[in-house]
Amino acid sequence: MELPAPTDDAANLSRQLQQLISEEISNRGPVSLEQFWQRAMYEPGLGYYSGPQHKFGSAGDFVTAPELGSVFGHCVASFLNQSLPDLAEATILEPGAGSGAMAATLLQSLESMDRLPARYQILEVSAELRQRQRETLGQRCPELLERISWLDQPPEDPWSGVLLANEVVDALPARRFVRRDEGWDETRVGLGAEGLQWVATPADQQDAAALDRRAGIPDPGYHTEYQPMMAPWVQALTAGLTRGLVLFCDYGYPRHEYYHPQRDRGTLVAHYRHRAHDDVLRWPGLQDLSVSVDFTALAEACDGAGLEVWGYTTQAQFLLQNGLAEILSGILDLPLEQQMAMHHEIKVLTLPAEMGDRFQWLMAGRGLDPAPLFALDQRGRL
Repeated sequence: MELPAPTDDAANLSRQLQQLISEEISNRGPVSLEQFWQRAMYEPGLGYYSGPQHKFGSAGDFVTAPELGSVFGHCVASFLNQSLPDLAEATILEPGAGSGAMAATLLQSLESMDRLPARYQILEVSAELRQRQRETLGQRCPELLERISWLDQPPEDPWSGVLLANEVVDALPARRFVRRDEGWDETRVGLGAEGLQWVATPADQQDAAALDRRAGIPDPGYHTEYQPMMAPWVQALTAGLTRGLVLFCDYGYPRHEYYHPQRDRGTLVAHYRHRAHDDVLRWPGLQDLSVSVDFTALAEACDGAGLEVWGYTTQAQFLLQNGLAEILSGILDLPLEQQMAMHHEIKVLTLPAEMGDRFQWLMAGRGLDPAPLFALDQRGRL
């Protein structure tokens, strides 16, 4: 795919990062995609999330649901309003809050319902993104800043409330594999005459066994990934949760669809200036990396962390059952320009060809009786 050239400053940062990665490979040999990912995304001052490049919205590389407008955040607020009776005493914990758009819209919507939480905590490792989040929240809801705090690591003390992870799981580093006649090879990152390149080496027994359980025995040449950090990440985030909800929204599939024989190139993708492409080794630090989420693995991770899985549904169904009808009924009262913008936002969020079916919601939790439910629960697909 033809991609727009980066600016000279951006290209220079990427060259510096590529040099660091190349030196590591020269010293240690080929590295896993997971190790490359950590460098490409989080290397201080150079990685995608720690560097200065604009990432979100029309001027960045991709648009998340909260940045389209207010509909997404309002529907999440409606669900929390119905599902958590003691919301006023709760903590909302959002890991990887992006530009801060979700936090701003959610807090504004909950305030309009007179259901503000006691605390809103953002777990963010990027200093650059923290600053952008502070700017967004300071502009949109300055009167609520006293409720908001930033964390470097998951809460250590017991807490109750809501863990809300929107488009975070897909960004957890993954490993990449290819099936051969004799078993699985791991596709690692090595060096070639033109720089970084893929190198296949035999997968270790633990990874091979995990892939056999998940993918079965596909045809030779089948490429796929999995995220070894998923289970420990869920465990760390929810270890202190004594009572409350865990909500994940992301793009992905239940396992039997994730490892479908026709998905033989895997789901690994790079996003650069609103173009999705598979040249993930190009321009490290300048493009976002992600894989689709194996929601069956995510449900297993919740179960392993001592959570009960309470629901699984598509984004379209979640929004339709949690305030979207109310929003639609009020659109005609808006000026024409706002009506058109709102219709466009709702189409992107709900149409099957857009985010409606591609994005899924998984709900888990502990200590709530009765447990909240999705109106159209699809846990049977998991």
